[in-house]
Amino acid sequence: MLLSKSLQAATAAALLFAAPVFAQQPDIADQTVDTAKMLRDAALKDDTAYNLLESLTTEIGPRLAGSPKEQEAIDWAIAKFKKLGFDKVYTEPVMVPYWERLSEHAEVLAPFTQPLHITALGKSVGTPEGGVTAEIAHFKTFEDLQKADASDIKGKIVFISNRMERHIDGAGYGPAVRARGAGAVEASKKGALAIVIRSIGTDSHRLPHTGGVNYVEGVKPIAAAALSNPDADLMERILTRGKPITLKLDIQVKHHGEVEMANVIGEITGREQPEDIVLIGGHLDSWDLGTGAVDDGAGVAITMATADLINRLAPQRPRKTIRVVLFAAEEIGLVGARQYAKVHGDDAGKHHQIGAESDFGAGPIWALASNVNRDSTFVVDKMAQLMRPLGVLRHERKSSGGPDVGQMGRAGMPTLDLMQDGTDYFDLHHTADDTLDKVKPEHMRKNVAAWAVFTYIAAEWPGEFK
Repeated sequence: MLLSKSLQAATAAALLFAAPVFAQQPDIADQTVDTAKMLRDAALKDDTAYNLLESLTTEIGPRLAGSPKEQEAIDWAIAKFKKLGFDKVYTEPVMVPYWERLSEHAEVLAPFTQPLHITALGKSVGTPEGGVTAEIAHFKTFEDLQKADASDIKGKIVFISNRMERHIDGAGYGPAVRARGAGAVEASKKGALAIVIRSIGTDSHRLPHTGGVNYVEGVKPIAAAALSNPDADLMERILTRGKPITLKLDIQVKHHGEVEMANVIGEITGREQPEDIVLIGGHLDSWDLGTGAVDDGAGVAITMATADLINRLAPQRPRKTIRVVLFAAEEIGLVGARQYAKVHGDDAGKHHQIGAESDFGAGPIWALASNVNRDSTFVVDKMAQLMRPLGVLRHERKSSGGPDVGQMGRAGMPTLDLMQDGTDYFDLHHTADDTLDKVKPEHMRKNVAAWAVFTYIAAEWPGEFK
């Protein structure tokens, strides 16, 4: 069909106006693709990540936020960054509340007697000395607790029995975890003496899952604990007998106030655009029950090893700076990440070009998702293509960047998610089972291979992701 002269002119003008949007973004050089392939293949033969994880879990172990063990981990990370030859190694201070569990005990006293396996939720207050003994008020979900009448709760111990569903991407965590985070406040508003919840996990082991509880000003804090999943099943079976359950709960903790910890930062300086940053990392702290191997020692090791692998290209390093941040005190409320975003948030999407986080264990990466501008999606597509031999697919969801790096994402920095297979992650999450023997060296290698592709291309490509 022929166009009128006026329509032809308008169309030409529109094309001229639109063309620069795409012309502004350069292609990915063939040499960049070849180097990314080389790094990918080299990572599959390299055990730096696993060796770092072995060192962290063996020499430091559990790294409770604010504790002397977190400080040991900070010192460990500084020493490892320097030994690996990072150009810059430094810390940024973070004030962290230090909470410590002292003892925890629970038992059913009636209508039968049964010992229970529990763990205090992080930041929980304690019970009075000697514990509390009361009838339980059972709710299947947090939403049921919200709807309940206070007269059915006052003077009792609330028990929430909601179950977490297993998904490859951990999608069952969000709906279930409300019981842990907000349950204590809701129960306290209605006069409960304490709260116990079914562990937020997918396993059937008699190992309870800890995790943070949140309190709010103006609502009396009450003791909060998680039952192992088999013990939660036991409680539900007892309830089918039609008789009230009397529970004794005794939790003793100590709040030490705020102490100074730090985010630990290692950098590989860019050769041409050193002020521009590709941000990667994980969190250095862990809960105190296991040794923090999958949460998040694996992420710490994967991102450190990724930058180290790329650093071996010296003197021909990428044009932009690779910054690895090991965040403090993630488990008790993203404390280090929020401090980082407070300091650097104005730079999100400017010199902080793009970021991603490894904080979902050590399972193999199966998908790549992004939150970048439309005109740079071809770069992410190329990354996914190069990761395909590792079993990685391109995912259509919008990425968040992870809990810690995602704080910069919320401030405007483009992000990627290298999505790990989390089918069994919540079997181990926040339990005493979070130990090195659960991590497969070959999975660590595959993680680094995928991370190397993303990190190198992001740091070498001269275009903009925002």
